[in-house]
Amino acid sequence: MLEAMRRGVANLLVKLLLGLLIIAFAFWGIGDYVVRGPSRSGTLATVGKTEITVDEFRQAYQDETQAIARKLKLGRALTPEQAKLLGIPPRALARLIGLAAIDLHATNLGITVSNTVLDAVVRSDPTFHGLDGKFSRQNYGRTIRQQGYRSEPLYEQARRRDLLREQLTETLGAGATTQQFLVEALHGFTDETRVIEYIAPDFSKLIAVAKPEESQLKEFYEKNKRQYVAPEERKTNLLLLTHQEALSRVGVTDDEVKAAYEAAKETYDVPEKRRILQLPFPDKAAAEKAFGELSKAKDFNEAATKLGFAAADIDLGLYTRAGMNDPKIAEAAFKLKKNELSRPVEGEGKLVVLLRVTEIEAGKKFTFEQVKTEIKDRIAGERVGQQLQAIHEQIEAGRAKGTPLKELAEKLKLPFQEIAAINPTGKTAEGKAVITHADAGKFIEAFFAATVGVETEVVELSDGGHAWFDLVAVTPEKQRTFAEVEKEVRTNFVATERRKEMASLAAKQVERLKGGERLDAIAKALGAKVERTPPVKRIAKEPPPGLTAAALQQAFALAKGAAGSAPAADGKSYTIFRVADVIAAPDASAEQAAALKADLTKQLRIDLLEQYVAGLRTRYGFKVNEKVFLQAIGKQPGQPDTDGDN
Repeated sequence: MLEAMRRGVANLLVKLLLGLLIIAFAFWGIGDYVVRGPSRSGTLATVGKTEITVDEFRQAYQDETQAIARKLKLGRALTPEQAKLLGIPPRALARLIGLAAIDLHATNLGITVSNTVLDAVVRSDPTFHGLDGKFSRQNYGRTIRQQGYRSEPLYEQARRRDLLREQLTETLGAGATTQQFLVEALHGFTDETRVIEYIAPDFSKLIAVAKPEESQLKEFYEKNKRQYVAPEERKTNLLLLTHQEALSRVGVTDDEVKAAYEAAKETYDVPEKRRILQLPFPDKAAAEKAFGELSKAKDFNEAATKLGFAAADIDLGLYTRAGMNDPKIAEAAFKLKKNELSRPVEGEGKLVVLLRVTEIEAGKKFTFEQVKTEIKDRIAGERVGQQLQAIHEQIEAGRAKGTPLKELAEKLKLPFQEIAAINPTGKTAEGKAVITHADAGKFIEAFFAATVGVETEVVELSDGGHAWFDLVAVTPEKQRTFAEVEKEVRTNFVATERRKEMASLAAKQVERLKGGERLDAIAKALGAKVERTPPVKRIAKEPPPGLTAAALQQAFALAKGAAGSAPAADGKSYTIFRVADVIAAPDASAEQAAALKADLTKQLRIDLLEQYVAGLRTRYGFKVNEKVFLQAIGKQPGQPDTDGDN
């Protein structure tokens, strides 16, 4: 339990919104929510009266696959088969169901997000800022389009929903705290160390697998037939219209760039910023008296504290001159030298203050030469949508006339690929990747959802571009005969038998250790050397050299002096080990205890959120249409899995 708690500690909202909503599937199973009756066209699921469309699911599915690909640092998109193996389709749907339930609850409670709050959140997002550090409408529009939003209202609607959900979920977990005994138990669990002795014999000298008879190979083949199936392959033609391709066709003249610079020259300058301390007073006389005391003080902060001003209350933060609300106070503040105290300043509304500037960030003026590339890119970025649309319309017009994709590609000088054969993993029969584009996973998913002779839908690229394809032919999956794969079967059979023999030999050595024999004596008999680890913890970034993570975890489940074995990291040998020493965790420091308490409190909040979402599911109820769901993931109802799952 404690180890699971330790591993589960993560960002609260990320865990809720991207992961933990899978509980709807984990606890009740697909049979509890799948319905097989009719549903509205395009409706994949309902939560209460809220509908989840196929388009929403596809977007969530795409978000999940891209997030996993980034986390795994693949440098490319996941294939549909990889996504299925990772459980992404049900997880994406579960997330949508959970979020819809939270949205319903927020509506029922009357929780809202004002336009003022939303505007402040959007404008404070540094992603949308320009070189001057201010909100840039151009950056805003370009960035949200790159994120897949077709308009600003759609992005703002999504952001408003996020803020509503945050209000609910953060409030729910705000009062959770962790008892001290749990902190102590977790510390004892995670900071206990062990010393492990082990040997790694050369099994290639100890084990010899007899040459298999043909009858053995055929029996092995029959038992593992699914391993020797040639997957379905599809022949397609692919036409690409990428954002970069369209951008390269957008013309921007030097005169246009110069005119844009002159029209908004001041916006390219980074204004000076100052950290301003502001001490307010009821009248000018009180301010003058305080000025007399503060101007003579050796320690300004100490003197200000004696006058009743806390440091946090008088620090306004870093401001540009234009960013200050009161122009009179701004003018006075930006005339001061660093650490200079102003005379009393009367601002608007008869506000009397003393000012002091503690930090000055110099502004910077950018010349035309310094920003012309940015301006040209911005203008081109604003026009690229029109270019994409124009080419898109030309291609659609050609397809309506029956013009082959290859001919359209030649006419419009666009990238075109004839794919002779591609399987669901995105590779050829020889294991070579067919498509190198970042959206390869999208293409493969579309290829294997298409039908020969039926016009396919345009594929939206992650960069805002488009792709078209025609499915030319389908080669069904085929069971390869024994004769075709005999060499492969022989290799697999020998490897399997070798693993069995290694496991058996290792198990015998463990029994010898349990019987009281010394590890060094066994090592000598096997021609191995005894190695000894330094004290190691059960949860480590990497296991100690010579041991796998599985061996380490097994060693922490054993008593002092007990022994075990585990496959080596290369899978070609075994490690035999014994627990030489168990060292209890020292008392936790104050910093360690505080960190553990914070981690456990986060986990407690996550547990509360799990229960919360489960309760919403029960309150509102939800159903999923099996037929629509299977079609959305590119599989027909009743079609068996082809990924090896039973």
